[in-house]
Amino acid sequence: MLIFYSIIAGVIQGLTEFLPISSSGHLVLFHDLFKFSLPDDLAFDVMLHLGTLLALVVFFRIEIWQLVLAWLQSLVKWDLKSNNNQRLAWYLFLATMPAAVTGYFLGDQIEIIFRQPLSVALMLIIFGIILYLADRFFVQRRTITELNLKGSLVVGFAQALALIPGVSRSGITIIAGLSQELKREASARFGFLLSIPIVFGAGLKEFLSLISDNLIVGADLLILVLGFLSSALIGYLCIKYFLKFLESHSLKIFAYYRIVLGVIILVILLFK
Repeated sequence: MLIFYSIIAGVIQGLTEFLPISSSGHLVLFHDLFKFSLPDDLAFDVMLHLGTLLALVVFFRIEIWQLVLAWLQSLVKWDLKSNNNQRLAWYLFLATMPAAVTGYFLGDQIEIIFRQPLSVALMLIIFGIILYLADRFFVQRRTITELNLKGSLVVGFAQALALIPGVSRSGITIIAGLSQELKREASARFGFLLSIPIVFGAGLKEFLSLISDNLIVGADLLILVLGFLSSALIGYLCIKYFLKFLESHSLKIFAYYRIVLGVIILVILLFK
């Protein structure tokens, strides 16, 4: 049974990490409703996040390599005006700072305060409504190369809100991108690239903590590996087809899903 649950949890992580419906929120609900627990829950959650990190790195491997080279090149020959990769690399670097600083100083406190079903339900509903309004009313005409520094920082500060379970990193960065007149696909792509350093940093920190506390040694490796692989595979497929979906479809379906799910959770909690 644990094997089945580990695979399902990986699938949930892989889907909800990149769709604008909140991965942390769904995992909180998954654990709470199905009472799924392991002796090494922390190790398991870390492996799920590392799985979706692998999906990001593999899918965006060419862009990542180009951006890293462009950033290094800028240290020798500064040319942000005409070099799109240099400009994007620096925008991503600066936009990463708000979430990195917030996560470092307030991440644990935010997790303690908001990691509960009631909070998740409210965040799903509130940001579902905001997602619907942003998708409907914001002008969507810019590509990533047309994003300016102010716009990238708006997305960066918005990403810090994703520390709250139920908000959704994908959702909040897409909303912020739409507010800067980015097209849907461009908003999602910029948000995915922006999330890589944060997910990597958080995953590395947690993984090193597990090693120092000897939690990896006592973990069930099969459960960890299955969760990791399922989240990586489903995450990769989700990125690929979600970006294609956004080229010709709106985000309303995800807004509706968030609102309906949030209401269902509130009703369950009311009669629990």
